[in-house]
Amino acid sequence: MFLSPANRFIMTPSMKRTIAVIIERADVTLGGAERSVFELASALSLLDMQVHVLAAKGQANAKNIHVLCHHVSGKRVGLRTFAKAIKKHLSENHYDIIHSTLPFDFADVYQPRGGAYAESILRNAASYRNNSLEYYKRFTAFANFRRGSLLRAEKRLSQKPNGPVIAAISTYVAEQFKHHYHTTEQRITVISNGVKTKKEIDRAQTDRLRSQILAELCLKEADNPVFFLFAANNFRLKGLACLIEAFGLLAKQEKNHSAYLIVAGRGRSAKYRHLAKKLAVEKRIVFLGKVRHIQNALTISDIAILPTFYDPCSRFILEALVAEKPVITTRFNGASDLFADNRHGKLIDNPENIDDLAQAINYFTDTANIKKASEAILADNLKENISINRAAEQLNSLYDLILQRRR
Repeated sequence: MFLSPANRFIMTPSMKRTIAVIIERADVTLGGAERSVFELASALSLLDMQVHVLAAKGQANAKNIHVLCHHVSGKRVGLRTFAKAIKKHLSENHYDIIHSTLPFDFADVYQPRGGAYAESILRNAASYRNNSLEYYKRFTAFANFRRGSLLRAEKRLSQKPNGPVIAAISTYVAEQFKHHYHTTEQRITVISNGVKTKKEIDRAQTDRLRSQILAELCLKEADNPVFFLFAANNFRLKGLACLIEAFGLLAKQEKNHSAYLIVAGRGRSAKYRHLAKKLAVEKRIVFLGKVRHIQNALTISDIAILPTFYDPCSRFILEALVAEKPVITTRFNGASDLFADNRHGKLIDNPENIDDLAQAINYFTDTANIKKASEAILADNLKENISINRAAEQLNSLYDLILQRRR
């Protein structure tokens, strides 16, 4: 692995290592990427490091969070403006390691939480499932000034022989950099995404949620429903339409099947409710809207399902595995690194393969198959490998290597 040289001060063994983590917005309510960064920062702190978050926008509600572009109007800040603010901050403050989630070539580690920009643009366009619209979305995405500047910066960073180490959060992301930018393997290391594995479950809340869902679906416990949980905010990109179509196909094949779908997330649901009604499965689907604690929904569900068009490494799927729930997702989800197909769940080649998706759902309507997969998740101790603490320890080892080579 080639590591970029730096002239910053080298710490002595008795000093506490300081890490700067660069993120665009310091706000965990925005999504999984932001939440992951703060969970990672907390896990690194437990390894006796001083971790500071450098953000363009957000709330500086802790002494280690530095919002550098609060004076700039708008929700977002241009890459150059943010880079200038970071460099000013770095000139006044010392950090041993610069760990960035944005493509800044002055960083020691580049860890794109959303994968490569080139891949995300192409897969987002594919999620529209219309050739003409897909072409239009590709063209307008590449023509967009902001996305274009991020893409160009990432491409330059990835092709430089002495650029930052690229810490890919999945094998899928690592392959994106090799394919789109021809980045050498020596520049890339895979440190899979992780989540917190110890989370308290409020049994009173989960019981109320299950009662609410049963009532909305006009079910009783004696009906023995099998609940499939879909959780996302971008319903289109995460394949909700494909999932509803699979339920529609299953309804035609198995009129009395026991599968029911719970949809959690703040996406607009009108279009998907209409599709469900058109396919005569509206009585098998409940839309919860925004869910504050996804663990509650996972607790009362049997299977987690995410037929996504694109996900660098889905937190939802990882959290489901931590909860010992079988999972169904696609090869476009980097979380597939952390479970075995046909043992801990099902991996679909393409979200638009409705037949395969329906077969995977049908497989898990058999509670014996659910039990077998859940027992395998527990027996194989997937929780330990999915832990955010494991990810932090791997990053710590990477930081060690960078500092050793800098000396």
